[in-house]
Amino acid sequence: MGVPTPNPSAVRRRRLGAQLLAGPPARSAAAVAGRLLAVQSQNLRAGRLAVRARSRGLTAESVNAELERRDVLISWACRGTLHIMLPDDYPWLLGLSAPTQRTSNLRRLHQCGYEPDRARAAADLVVRLIGAEGPLGRGAIGERLEAAGYEVGGQALVHILFLASYDGRIVRGPFRGAEQAFVLARDWLGAEPEPLMAERRPAALAELARRYLAGHGPASAADLALWSGLPLRDAHAGLREASRSIVAAGDDRLDLRKRAPVPRTLPPRLLPAFDACLLGWEDRAYGVPSERVAEIRLGGMIRAVALVQGRAVGTWAARRSGRRMAVELEEWDAIPAAARAGLDAEAADVVRFETGTPPG
Repeated sequence: MGVPTPNPSAVRRRRLGAQLLAGPPARSAAAVAGRLLAVQSQNLRAGRLAVRARSRGLTAESVNAELERRDVLISWACRGTLHIMLPDDYPWLLGLSAPTQRTSNLRRLHQCGYEPDRARAAADLVVRLIGAEGPLGRGAIGERLEAAGYEVGGQALVHILFLASYDGRIVRGPFRGAEQAFVLARDWLGAEPEPLMAERRPAALAELARRYLAGHGPASAADLALWSGLPLRDAHAGLREASRSIVAAGDDRLDLRKRAPVPRTLPPRLLPAFDACLLGWEDRAYGVPSERVAEIRLGGMIRAVALVQGRAVGTWAARRSGRRMAVELEEWDAIPAAARAGLDAEAADVVRFETGTPPG
């Protein structure tokens, strides 16, 4: 007899519990990264706000401090985007991601006018510059590449940096003002990550499957492939390797065999743009009304959303005016008073998190 299909409400409660959006909150960015494995941070502010939604008592500055202490790391990983992750997870995540992403990267550089040899030469120069001068911001690297005769317009610069990062030679490190500078991986982490040898790949895929389900279960192999950016065959292989830790969870979904109790209630939440709760699965219907999907996904952008009972009820934005900040909510329909009060409390916490002080 098969496992019964759980109803959508049960799926939402289990997933939001796994995501730290319900139940006990995390106390650090490292704890959030440990649960979710990798938190998209292509937009650093959105990455920090994703940490806020899953934690208590942190601020944007305290997340930055964790990055400075190297408790967490930002570099390119899954799907070819920047993520917050634990330093110990970086080598094997890079080893799994690099082969697929490097091919795409070189193709994009070719579109920018770089043949493979010239692309490699530009990435090598970036490494030499950082080795000679220490941490450098993106703009400073671009200036030096241009002075050396390399074109950095359009997307060329970011893909040169991407290539050096996917070789495991540079990562994002200390802050220079509001920007994270690039630094040599060996200087920041003690050593460059070693290549993922073929004999170690099955264990890495198993770890990927277990850790993905820890922060996203119940989910399917297709969900894992989408989130990781790896081929579906790798997702199936990882789930097979981790089968002793996994149980069927209805339909084609799987979950960890040992899991914390499922939360009974789902508190209102303000999730930032590109939040893991909207990126972690192939089908977003469990959390977003089908008629509203086009309103939150605009081209490559996924907008910030407000959740009530685990369902999106509108979009939001935090806007600064001088030293003041206000959160503006665009609700799609009338929100019950109790839920609205919860969203107001979330809005106040966003202001506290961003500014370090409660809203005045």
